Amino acid sequence: MTTSSSERGVSLGMPQLPAPAYPDDVRAQLETDARDVIARYPDSRSALLPLLHLVQSEEGHVTRTGMQFCADMLDLTTAEVTAVATFYTMYRRKPSGDYQVGVCTNTLCAVMGGDAIFETLQEHLGVGNGETTDDGKVTLEHIECNAACDFAPVVMVNWEFFDNQTPGSAKHLVDDLRAGRPVQPTRGARLCTFKETARILAGFPDERPGAVEEGGSAGPASLVGLRLARGEAAPARVVHPRGGPHGDPQDRVHQPSPAEHLSSHDAPQDTSASDPAHPAGPTAEEGE
Repeated sequence: MTTSSSERGVSLGMPQLPAPAYPDDVRAQLETDARDVIARYPDSRSALLPLLHLVQSEEGHVTRTGMQFCADMLDLTTAEVTAVATFYTMYRRKPSGDYQVGVCTNTLCAVMGGDAIFETLQEHLGVGNGETTDDGKVTLEHIECNAACDFAPVVMVNWEFFDNQTPGSAKHLVDDLRAGRPVQPTRGARLCTFKETARILAGFPDERPGAVEEGGSAGPASLVGLRLARGEAAPARVVHPRGGPHGDPQDRVHQPSPAEHLSSHDAPQDTSASDPAHPAGPTAEEGE
């Protein structure tokens, strides 16, 4: 008795069907936007990265249709486009949530609690790495360095910073996102959806009133080295490992003003729960 190839679980390697076309109205708008992007570059193929963000802003991830569109607009092969789209992790290859929640698990963030945050969120949300909650709101992923080590552990949502996080504050953060409550990053503009973020990354202006003015920059802890390099005198400060006051005033921990946002290495601070009652800048009690 013989068995068929399908019964044996053998794939015959049938060729993939051509990518479906965009609806005419969507294609027309994308072509208009794409020409705007391409005109910014002396060599059209240099526009590939922003064009991938553009098609990602349409569907929330880079589809075969989106890659075919980029190839058509730039006179490239789909293989050339696919090679780029699969190289950069900012381009999603499958449907994802409105909010990309990335937990840094690189060395310093991991040591400071990033691994614990990621494990807590996986259990709290019921998803694994790169998976999306059933309501389509949150996609969780562990990511490499966010270039914000002085605010470790760091969580990013749609590439905006949430500094000095703890497992508890990260849970509050994702709960607020799923409930539709307003969430303000530690530094930078208010959040927008992943599709809106992708369009901004494609090079189009953020048209939300006041959003550009909200854009942040490096925090005080990041700028200390720059000030020293410029020869600016830094105020003397001795920080005890646990921030306990001592008899000598020079040994006491610097008490930041309300406007200062220090790093997790400066001294323990109050925990932020990413809600109106707790401004940004979370840390945890010792041992949490």
